[in-house]
Amino acid sequence: MHALIHGLRWAGALLLLLGACVAQSQELEPRAYSASPVGTSFVVAGYGRTRGDVVFDSSSAFTDVEANVDTASVGFGRVFGIAGRQASVAVALPYSRGDASGSVGEDRRSVSRSGVADIRLRFSALLLGGPALGVRDFASRAQKPKLGASVLVVVPNGQYAADRLVNVGTNRWAVKPELGYSHPHGPWQADFYVGAWLFGDNDEFLGSQRREQRPVLNYHGSVSYTLRPGTWAAIGATWFSGGATSVDGVRNADKKDNLRLGVTLSVAAGRGHSIKFYASDGAVTRVGGDFRSLGVAWQYAWFD
Repeated sequence: MHALIHGLRWAGALLLLLGACVAQSQELEPRAYSASPVGTSFVVAGYGRTRGDVVFDSSSAFTDVEANVDTASVGFGRVFGIAGRQASVAVALPYSRGDASGSVGEDRRSVSRSGVADIRLRFSALLLGGPALGVRDFASRAQKPKLGASVLVVVPNGQYAADRLVNVGTNRWAVKPELGYSHPHGPWQADFYVGAWLFGDNDEFLGSQRREQRPVLNYHGSVSYTLRPGTWAAIGATWFSGGATSVDGVRNADKKDNLRLGVTLSVAAGRGHSIKFYASDGAVTRVGGDFRSLGVAWQYAWFD
């Protein structure tokens, strides 16, 4: 029993970090509710690297937990109109490789995993300030504040084995509804989002145990500046709160209250092409999320 408890804590630690690196590093996205012409399609290819620690409450047996996670992803998106409003759908498929290690007393344990991670699907629509416009009308539009809504769905298709403590996939569904507000002012733009991660249960955690997780509230704010058409820079912050887990009804002391800071630079690179660089770091961490992320993404967009 003592060994099992240690194993559960170890599993929770690495699942927390490996999963957080893939998901939370993508939560600092500025201009997520920007307007685009109807008929726009885009492809994206990106690479990100995260490295950092997991911070536990004082009752945890594990200390000095550190992981390195590399994630490559490809995605496709499409902008269209619904009832006269701009809407979009996007899909992203990541592939991750991670190495993690931690100490229990004088004992050091490590693990490596790689494989296809969970697919991410996103639907968004501009409820106010984002009419569905073609390319010509879009070019002459006046900048207005925008209110948008989105739903992000994480599909449990990633590599998962029930007899392993650590997996690339999460073996559960996750859904994140979100509201976003964007306010442009000349070359400046302010963005504010509020959302909540809702998680299904993993009924095959370490065999046949049930791992549950409470919702995680997510608040984001950023300010960006347009340097020239298609090129902009942003700084932002995201706060995560909640997300305590339980295994077979036994609660863990792992509620999260974490603040992450990030910077983004998007550079126009020829007709339809852009390259985005990003970096983020944990500023305040209660449990988990104390990692640093660096990444780059290439995007190509074209119109009907």
